[in-house]
Amino acid sequence: MRQWFILFNKEMLEMARNFKWVWVPIAFILIGVMDPITTYYMPQILDSVGGLPEGTVIEMPTPPAPDILMMSIGQYNMFGVLIIVLITMGLIAGERKSGVAGIILVKPVSFSSYITAKWAGGLLLVWVSYFAGLLASWYYVGILFKWIPFGDFIQAFFTYGIWLSFVLTVTIFFNAFFRSPGVVGFASIATVIVLSLVSGSLSHLLEWSPAQIAGYTGEFLSTHSFPEAMLPTTLLAAGGIVLLLIGAILVFRKKELAA
Repeated sequence: MRQWFILFNKEMLEMARNFKWVWVPIAFILIGVMDPITTYYMPQILDSVGGLPEGTVIEMPTPPAPDILMMSIGQYNMFGVLIIVLITMGLIAGERKSGVAGIILVKPVSFSSYITAKWAGGLLLVWVSYFAGLLASWYYVGILFKWIPFGDFIQAFFTYGIWLSFVLTVTIFFNAFFRSPGVVGFASIATVIVLSLVSGSLSHLLEWSPAQIAGYTGEFLSTHSFPEAMLPTTLLAAGGIVLLLIGAILVFRKKELAA
């Protein structure tokens, strides 16, 4: 266990040196507040653009507060996922390519400790950044539109966080396969896109797909209750995370021992 904490602390220090603890939370906060602010000031934005007949009055219906918070979650489904892949696609592949991983593994370091310490470090960064961003979105939705109960916010936060954790674990899995961070990033994004498209097109058949979590989170914010498929979807996503981690360890061990 002491070995694992040493590797975990190394990962925390490395992310601090790369300023990930600064720019990643800031990026998530900017993504989170973008929709509430632009939605609130949209009439003024359109008016300032010009080109409308004189005397034109812009009247736009005010969206419900849950819908606006869901817009922010939708942004995380695009830009948030992209950021997660970018910050994690070189966690292992980069060290393998540079030879750092080989130096570390020459010591009595287990493959499982190495992989899970990397995963835990990335997961902590993602969850802290995601919480800061979604909290900022919830705050702006409250002061500009209407306050969403904090209990609903917390449930939505943890629910959608499972999907982001799944995305991160997919990237860790491909890190074990490939030495090139670029290939890892491409494979991870392609996998997430395909899974989302297939789950969206065949939602009646794949209602337990982890990619459905975003939609179920939005349904909860609107109705204050989760659909029946939410529990098996969560369990399947959690099981997928565990299997991907185990697969990453096995693949990484096989490739490193064969090298």
